[in-house]
Amino acid sequence: MMLEDFILSLGHEVRGPCESVDEAMRALDGEPFDLAILDVNLKGESVWPVATQLRDRGIPFVLASGGHVEPPPGEFADVAMIEKPYTIDRVTPVIDAALAE
Repeated sequence: MMLEDFILSLGHEVRGPCESVDEAMRALDGEPFDLAILDVNLKGESVWPVATQLRDRGIPFVLASGGHVEPPPGEFADVAMIEKPYTIDRVTPVIDAALAE
């Protein structure tokens, strides 16, 4: 919720959140969006299939983590990660950079 509040305060629209990998995969076929923020652990599910689809479709994304997670697979090692505690000062540059790519 705090991350959503930060995103809204930065003037962006929030669509979601998606509570599962299946829901996230369905969202990829819905209305277009500019950026995705992927929690690396969606209730115990690996988010990497969603990351693969985003990369294949050219949709920018960043990763979000509560910490204490395994590093991303090598193909996603270059993707920016926002780690808790989320603060506006940590979130803003990561979102700005991802949207600028």
